[in-house]
Amino acid sequence: MQQTTNDGQWKTDNDTITAIATPAGQAGIGIIRISGPSAYKIAKNIFRPQNPAQKLQSHRLYLGQLYDPSLGTTIDEVLISFMKGPRSYTREDIVEINSHSGFLLLSRILQIVLDQGARLARTGEFTLRAFLNGRIDLTQAEAVVDLINCKSERGLALASQQIHGSFRKEIELLRQKVTDILAHTEVAIDFPEEETGIMSREKAADRIEEEVIKPIQAMIETHSRKRIWVDGINTVIVGRVNAGKSSLLNRLLNEQRAIVTSMPGTTRDFIESTITIDGLPLRLMDTAGFRKVKDEVERIGVGLTEQKLTEADFLLVVIDQSRPVNEDDLNIVNQCRGKKALIVINKIDLISRLDQNVEHKELAGFPIARISALTGAGLDDLRRAIVGCLLEGDVDMTSSHATSNLRHSQALAEAAQFFKSAVRNTKEDAPMEIVALELKSGLDALGEIIGETTSEEILDSIFSQFCLGK
Repeated sequence: MQQTTNDGQWKTDNDTITAIATPAGQAGIGIIRISGPSAYKIAKNIFRPQNPAQKLQSHRLYLGQLYDPSLGTTIDEVLISFMKGPRSYTREDIVEINSHSGFLLLSRILQIVLDQGARLARTGEFTLRAFLNGRIDLTQAEAVVDLINCKSERGLALASQQIHGSFRKEIELLRQKVTDILAHTEVAIDFPEEETGIMSREKAADRIEEEVIKPIQAMIETHSRKRIWVDGINTVIVGRVNAGKSSLLNRLLNEQRAIVTSMPGTTRDFIESTITIDGLPLRLMDTAGFRKVKDEVERIGVGLTEQKLTEADFLLVVIDQSRPVNEDDLNIVNQCRGKKALIVINKIDLISRLDQNVEHKELAGFPIARISALTGAGLDDLRRAIVGCLLEGDVDMTSSHATSNLRHSQALAEAAQFFKSAVRNTKEDAPMEIVALELKSGLDALGEIIGETTSEEILDSIFSQFCLGK
């Protein structure tokens, strides 16, 4: 397990850890990863290279037989690689066993490694060791999770930028600027009688606002727009009963996921699927239709729909043009105001009974797309409208000057508050000791992002998101 030194800094223990690094199931290749001081010794004990004279050299692949020393029996023909620290993922000695895959076979090999003195790795412990040993910072460790879980090509690009240290460099630059301002502040504290060479209060406040607060606010503002590329856009389909929500879901997915009947209230629970439209990852959710209900189960479904509506990143509001707009339609539309939403007028294959003034009054301010979920007419226009809505005001994805991580965004917001307090106290002639304290607190908040001042609880929360082999 990880430990702390006397100065509170984290370090790893001396255990050798191991885990299966590939997903469970049958496949061509499975990988068992070993990291720690005994990794090489374990490899020598359980592996017989095809050329017995060979010594395992670092960063080479070796073909041979893996066997169980306790039984003296061969288990599989494998490829083994040895990476001597610090030139490895964890900066420790690492061995990776590439065997044929299959749950029983991989479990057997893993047990042999454990019998040789290794222990089973905890979730994310390989990457945790990489962080604690100084190979990567905390933002790069989190980018590993995003790289594995992201839902789009642009999400991959974001994670790749972060894993190569782009966001860390932004934070380090901010910290350097704060440190420089803090140094001038502390000079003013130590030598209050001096006038030359000391930064004026006005200049200090201006520097904090321009060089620190403004860049931080720019990062915070782009958080939600960048995060959708990694997590996917939480898209909720809402509308009155029998408006065609489930038909729309099926049409977008190009498969029969939701039950479609003429009976009102068929959908009582959520049906969720993920699709990609022009590279945009959408997590589509079909919901129960709005209407006055007496059935308890349907009432619960409508209540949950209202909850999902408030949580959505994007709303597809389905209106049936073959029926006049009623109170339920208007209630839904009003709940969507102030949110990113697209009105989908459905059933254009039928005669329209919508009042001509509806679009100019009740639906004013919303983009509109017209389709027939039954025939597929207008579907391409709908896809273009969805992309247009979601990319409106989109950020430059090639820029690293943004965060796509909620923890980062919260830490930046906390830092910004400290720096704003520092500006206010500077302008109000408060003691410079207070200004210095605010700057140091903001510096700590920035340090928390890259792992300079991160608590054990935060580390546990971050690395618990990893799989065992990562």
